[in-house]
Amino acid sequence: MSISIFSAFDGGNIEVVDASQAQHIRLNIRPDAGERHFQWFYYQVCDAAGLDLVMTIENAGKTSFAEAFKDYQAVASHDHVHWFRVPTQFDGQKLVIEHTPEADIVYYAFFEPYGHARHMALLAEAGASDAVSIESLCATPDGHAHSLITATESTLDDPTVIWITARQHPGEPMAEWWIEGFLDRLLDASDPVSRQLLSRCVFYIVPNMCIDGSIRGHLRCNATGANLNREWAEPSPERSPEVFYVREKMVETGIDIALDIHGDEALPYNFFAGAEGTASWDEKKQADFDRLKNILADLSPDFQTEFGYEIDPPNSSDLRKCTDYLSETFDCLAVTLEMPFKDAANSPVPDTGWDGMRSAQFGRAMVDALWAYIR
Repeated sequence: MSISIFSAFDGGNIEVVDASQAQHIRLNIRPDAGERHFQWFYYQVCDAAGLDLVMTIENAGKTSFAEAFKDYQAVASHDHVHWFRVPTQFDGQKLVIEHTPEADIVYYAFFEPYGHARHMALLAEAGASDAVSIESLCATPDGHAHSLITATESTLDDPTVIWITARQHPGEPMAEWWIEGFLDRLLDASDPVSRQLLSRCVFYIVPNMCIDGSIRGHLRCNATGANLNREWAEPSPERSPEVFYVREKMVETGIDIALDIHGDEALPYNFFAGAEGTASWDEKKQADFDRLKNILADLSPDFQTEFGYEIDPPNSSDLRKCTDYLSETFDCLAVTLEMPFKDAANSPVPDTGWDGMRSAQFGRAMVDALWAYIR
């Protein structure tokens, strides 16, 4: 019986060059719309139980962040629930994944996926809370609902307004896993910290900024080929409605704190990136940023403050990016949170690396961090 490989499903991405021999499978990653970016892969192998699979992704060296494959291990699952790391090598050009499946059907991916069905279930579960309302801000270019969750029980005249956007880059599913954990904790009526936050704050949460790209199996772009985290200065209803209508809502609500949740392909750490390059960055903004960062580091051993991006020099900001734009436009604390595709090197779990459940637990920790920050 011959091996079959499929990716025509939610979030799937692979092109099969040759699958005639188990130990010489040749694959390519399909580019995003616009042909500029690609790296996310996710595919199903059938009729492979007990076979020593050697799968070579031949265009890995040409991906958007090829250096990210150094010291990287792909993830696999037999049941779509339990994901684990499998031996993976990268020579600078080709990524080779080796694994012997225990079942006839096995899945391989760049990171543990977060599918559209789970996204819909997330909205339904959140919507069951009396503290929550959900609205569709627009239709995406592919015709999906672009959903916003509002969560509050505040009766204050001037509650703290907190915006959280996630998964602007669709191939970073750890961001939506983080949202799931955050919402699970925030909407737990038995949790005293969550109750206090909801009594003092209004949360506006977009669980997935790039639904179309997530379903299409993209790395960074929506259905029109727009990298949403480069659209904030001048979004348009045609090219980037996801940003255009979120930005309109932000003007209506104002912002005190903004968190933009991402994954970083290369760095094996959880870390913050700030808006230090913006023109209005000052000692107060630096102090606010450092305070939230240090609070989270005290609360979660998975977070650290030593490693991250190089700090932007003064007046070098890119207002096309969400964090820079929001900090400058709304004079608020705006933070990008990055999580790894590999493992958290300061807190490793080798069998799974960084995964969906760890991302969700990290989201839960942010509830404590925000409470400590605002009180």
